Amino acid sequence: MTDHNFSVQQLLEMAACTNCQMCADVCPAVKASQKGDLSAVARMQGLKKILKRRTGLLRKLFGVAEPTAEQWQEFSNSVFRCTLCGNCHEVCPIGIDLKELWLSIREDLVNVKQFPKKINMIRNNLEESHNVFDEDNEERADWVEDMRAAPDHGYQKDRAEVVYFTGCVAAYFPLAQKIPIALAEIFEAAGVDFTLMGEDEWCCGFPLIGAGLKDLFQEFVDHNLEAVRAKGAKKVIFACPSCYAMWQEHYPHEEIDIAHASQYLLELLQAGRIPLKETKMTVTYHDPCDLGRGTREFDAPRDVIRAIPGVHLVEMPHHRENCLCCGGGGNLEMIDAKLSTAIAKNKIDDVLQTGADAVVTSCQQCVRTMTTYAKRNKVPLQVMDITQLIKTALGD
Repeated sequence: MTDHNFSVQQLLEMAACTNCQMCADVCPAVKASQKGDLSAVARMQGLKKILKRRTGLLRKLFGVAEPTAEQWQEFSNSVFRCTLCGNCHEVCPIGIDLKELWLSIREDLVNVKQFPKKINMIRNNLEESHNVFDEDNEERADWVEDMRAAPDHGYQKDRAEVVYFTGCVAAYFPLAQKIPIALAEIFEAAGVDFTLMGEDEWCCGFPLIGAGLKDLFQEFVDHNLEAVRAKGAKKVIFACPSCYAMWQEHYPHEEIDIAHASQYLLELLQAGRIPLKETKMTVTYHDPCDLGRGTREFDAPRDVIRAIPGVHLVEMPHHRENCLCCGGGGNLEMIDAKLSTAIAKNKIDDVLQTGADAVVTSCQQCVRTMTTYAKRNKVPLQVMDITQLIKTALGD
C-alpha cells in the first residue's frame, strides 16, 4: 500500500478529517457490534498510520518498521467489515467521499495481499462462473420455469425494446426469485416488449469493486454492454439497486437509457399501462443504500406505493438519506455473517416501530436479508419488493 494508490483529492481529504465522530454515530456496523474500531474515523486513523509506516518521512529518516502482521489484520478486518452503506459519507460535515475511499483501500489491501480469505472465493467464482455464487450461468433465467404461464421463448428473445437485467441474487436465490417473476408478470400486463439475456448476462461487477478486485471489472463491463447491444435494446431495467448503480457510475451507456424498476414502474403507472385494484395495506418503505444514498432516488418508489389504491404509507424513524442499512451490502454477509445479522436486527427493530403490515423495499438483497432475519427469529413481518407489491395489486 502506497500513497500513490490514492488520488490527490483523497490524500487531501484524509488530512482534512477532523475526527468529529459523526460517522461513528451513524455506522450500522458500530451500532451492531458496539466496536468503535469499525467506525470510519478509526479506519481513517489506521490508514494514516499505515501510510506513514510505508511511505512517510519517519520511515525514510528513522527506519520506522512496516506494519506487523497483526496490525495489517486489524486494519483489514475494519475495512472489510463494512456494508458500504454510505451513511458516513452522508453525514460527514466536510464532505469527504468516504465510500469511494473505502473502495480504494480495499483495492490496495488486495494488492498487498492483506484481505479476508473469502475475497479469493469471490474472485474465483466470478472468473469461473461469471456470478458471485459459482452457479451455472446457463441457469441464470431458470426462474422463468416457476411462472404460471411463461411463453415458449422464456422471455429470451433475439431482439426487444427493453432488457431486464436480473442480477445474481434474484437469478439464483429461491426467496428472491419472486421478484423477477413479479416484474415479468407486470411487464406482460403492461405490454412491455422485453427480453432477458439469460446466460449472456454476467454479474454487473459490484462484488468485484466491493472486494477490491477492480482489475477484473472491465471485462464484465465490456461483455454486458455488448450483450445488451446485441439485443437492439434502447432501455435496460434493473430491480437490483447495486446493478443499477454500477451501470450508472461505471458503464459507458450514452446510447442506452437505464432505469431502476421503481422508476420504470412509475412511468408505466403514470401512462395508465398497469391496471390496479384496491389493496388494503399499511406499509413502510426501506430505502436501499445503493438506490437511496447511492443514486439519490428516494421519491419514485414512494410515488409508486402511493399510486396503489388502498395502500397507506408510513415512514420509519430513519428513512430517506438517514435510512438504516439492512446489513446485506458490501460483501459483508460473506465476510462476517454474524455482524450482518446483527445489523439486520437493528433494521427490523426500526421497521417494527411503524406498526406497518409489511416493509416494502426496492432491492432483492434487502428483501433476502430482512426476510431471513424475520423468519429465523419468528418476527411476524411481511417483507416484499416493490414489484411484489404491484403484482399483488394487479387488476384483472
